[in-house]
Amino acid sequence: MTQRIEDYALIGDLQTAALVGADGSIDWLCLPRFDSAACFAALVGNEENGHWRLAPKGAVRCTSRRYVDESLVLETVWRTRTGTVKVLDFMPQRDEAPDVVRIVEGVSGTVEMASTLRLRFDYGDIVPWMRRDDGHRVAVAGPDSVWLRSEPQVHTWGQQFSTCSAFTVGKGEKVAFVLTWHPSHKPRPALVDPHEALRHCLEDWAAWSSRCRYEGPYREAVLRSLITLKALTYAPTGGIVAAPTTSLPEEIGGVRNWDYRFCWLRDSTLTLGALLAAGYLDEAAAWRDWLLRAVAGDPADLQIMYGLAGERRLAETELSWLGGYAGSVPVRVGNDAAYQLQLDVYGEVIDSLFLARGAGLQAERHAWNIQLSLLGFLESKWREPDEGLWEVRGPRRHFVHSKVMAWVAADRAVRTLEADPTLRGDAARWRAMRDEVHREVCEKGFDPVRNTFTQSYGSTGLDAATLLIPHVGFLPPDDPRVLGTVKAVQAELGSGPLVRRYSTEGVSVDGLPGGEGAFLACSFWMTDALCMTGRAEEAREMFERLLALRNDVGLLSEEYDPVAGRQLGNFPQAFSHIGLVHTALALARHKAAG
Repeated sequence: MTQRIEDYALIGDLQTAALVGADGSIDWLCLPRFDSAACFAALVGNEENGHWRLAPKGAVRCTSRRYVDESLVLETVWRTRTGTVKVLDFMPQRDEAPDVVRIVEGVSGTVEMASTLRLRFDYGDIVPWMRRDDGHRVAVAGPDSVWLRSEPQVHTWGQQFSTCSAFTVGKGEKVAFVLTWHPSHKPRPALVDPHEALRHCLEDWAAWSSRCRYEGPYREAVLRSLITLKALTYAPTGGIVAAPTTSLPEEIGGVRNWDYRFCWLRDSTLTLGALLAAGYLDEAAAWRDWLLRAVAGDPADLQIMYGLAGERRLAETELSWLGGYAGSVPVRVGNDAAYQLQLDVYGEVIDSLFLARGAGLQAERHAWNIQLSLLGFLESKWREPDEGLWEVRGPRRHFVHSKVMAWVAADRAVRTLEADPTLRGDAARWRAMRDEVHREVCEKGFDPVRNTFTQSYGSTGLDAATLLIPHVGFLPPDDPRVLGTVKAVQAELGSGPLVRRYSTEGVSVDGLPGGEGAFLACSFWMTDALCMTGRAEEAREMFERLLALRNDVGLLSEEYDPVAGRQLGNFPQAFSHIGLVHTALALARHKAAG
């Protein structure tokens, strides 16, 4: 039976991540990086595409689970007829090789445990050669090698191209498994002590979590979201992936299945703002530095997303041997949206660097030169249509959000020069551009009959991205056009606390068949907009209803299906958790202001 998306929990080592199901199975793991080929791909296929289940014999689903304190160590509890056992799953921050550690501990009585490990390299397509070596099980195929050991050693045997083991634990007894990946041509890496690794992992996360400056009523939700953002960070470069998964569907059985294991520029300002406001200056600086490296070069070549280290070639392919999550095909790796023209990203980059400068992050002099280069390109391009924030695969249009972000780029340049006249640049030039963009958007992107901004020039459709207009300062929150837009989006795209990005009914603007769920980030944007426009109590109520959509360990995917009552899309989704943090901070600021 396919696990629901919300039945998964996340573990990771700040370079990759795994999803652990409520049935005790790790169904997704890419090694050694987030964007590497998966060795467990059952999430988007079936068990024959790779997984590792560790659970009481005959048990179907755990009794309860949680993260230990403020960490990324997952504790799963199983209560059986003969006793109770718990399993601790985690990935210690690596010195050399990535490790997955699973510690079984008897709590009461005795429990028969069973482990089934099916390694399948290259997204479930390659069955490795298995052998024994000094008490280890070793899997090798091409460039990949995985070593499995247990402490104390338990009996293992091969069965149907899998490695199985069975053992019994009593109260106070522990059995630890360590799975380690390394390149097959290199010597085996040093062994990890699983219990020492657990202690260090908990200490590291406790120290990191203690730096959180938010102390409001939603601290648990905010901190869990920040921990999730940290877990989605590729530590060597500071890049933050949108999600650790690919092809989890936006509609069950549909084709809207994309690879999100990359770093999107659209997330940059909101990510930076969340990290700075919560007190994580080092992470904010690392993300800012990743951003500067990624966008360096000809501004005409700016992409909307990059790889973990700023890689540009993210060609999209389909994996035909995978049946998809709940039959949702195709399963894709890579993302051709990387090569779209999205003019909003120029504003996102410039706004991020403006925010970083205002927060006091040490800035390199070349950062301003990069911004001038981006502005020069945008000045000549902002009047053109593009694919927009939502990466539509239909015809290009004059998307209102893209134009608003062009205004943001010019506005931030003007404000930067006004704050520091020693910088090179023509404030009058950017001021003129800012005024022209503003005038055009208000003339062509606003429907005076319905009193709302539209998705694109001349269209009747709405777009939840227009909720960001007061957030970026394009118009004040009390402007009648802002109030009308909030009202219209809530009426036409909203359902309770949930908000869709845009309508997919009829001839959809995105050029794709089928529909999708409500977009959780947009739902948080609506909550922010309500708060900004004087409807704080309504905003607080909506926020708490959105919090209730998190799974049992506090995680959110990209979208939510209000009819089926389940999460949709890649999971966990950075954009959703960023939205949660921003809304909690906005509510706290409103309360403090009285």
